[in-house]
Amino acid sequence: MRKLLTAAMIAAGFLSVTAAPSLAQEWPTRGTIRMIVPYPAGGGTDVVARIVAKYLSERLHQTIIVDNRGGANGQVGLQALKQSPPDGYTMAMTSDSPMTVNPWVYKNLPYNPMKDFIHVTSVIRLPSLLAVHPSLPVHNIAELIKLAKEKPGTINYASAGVGNFSHLEAELFAQAAGIKLVHVPYKGTGPSSLGLISGEVQMSFNNVSTLWPYVKEKKIVALAVCEPQRMPDLPDIPAIAETIPGFEMAPWVGIILPGGVPKPIVDRLTKEILEVMKNPEAVKTFKEQQLAVMTLPGEQFTALIKKDSDKWEKVVKTANIKMD
Repeated sequence: MRKLLTAAMIAAGFLSVTAAPSLAQEWPTRGTIRMIVPYPAGGGTDVVARIVAKYLSERLHQTIIVDNRGGANGQVGLQALKQSPPDGYTMAMTSDSPMTVNPWVYKNLPYNPMKDFIHVTSVIRLPSLLAVHPSLPVHNIAELIKLAKEKPGTINYASAGVGNFSHLEAELFAQAAGIKLVHVPYKGTGPSSLGLISGEVQMSFNNVSTLWPYVKEKKIVALAVCEPQRMPDLPDIPAIAETIPGFEMAPWVGIILPGGVPKPIVDRLTKEILEVMKNPEAVKTFKEQQLAVMTLPGEQFTALIKKDSDKWEKVVKTANIKMD
């Protein structure tokens, strides 16, 4: 009997060892994979998702459908991901806000960013730009800060919504500069950009890729980028850090899976995404969109989420940002 039990245990162990590689080799076979984007179409996260989906689809020989599930600063989409089967056929391309800001802004979040998802890898860093309407009489960060201090609470700024990165960037800037700004939230990146262009608001933080076309058309004025230093493609635009040392802010976008997806599938997906992000054609496309490739897989991605979450906790509590 002992010999039979021993043999059975050895056989079971052998099967468990061989099953893992097999699972990775078999996935995906259904023909369609869903990539949830927790925002409406047309925003920065959606642009990244569609580029990655194109090249990832070619590598996996599967159709990848981008599924836009906007609402509540990403909550709707990530709740849908949480409720999806953990089989590798549903993933999400998310920006940082739903993962690092929402826990501190919303009372009843329907997901736990650290426990309910597998953090596959970050893919993109989105350089940000601070721009102003031409009617605002400032030409640089120092002049903006001086004006804000002389007339506290009179300069308003647009955001894509409460808790959105464009909101948090402005709050971080205001706290660092010691000034008071007035927040005007819009329903999305597009409407907030139009608010700035029309002069409804006087300033706004947003992705370089979103605002730069309007800068070139002279509809708005670029004051500074939020990168640690000037961007090579925009050498004439200073960094905020040149006036406020250490200031840096750039949203990131990354891939997550629902908790429980088998490790071999996670490993395979990670490998394929990292290959996509090294593809010269994909890199060229991202660069043309003023998007910087930034791959931090697995534990590195988890560490980034935790670090940013800690940072935004302080900003949100200091600014007293709350949503039901």
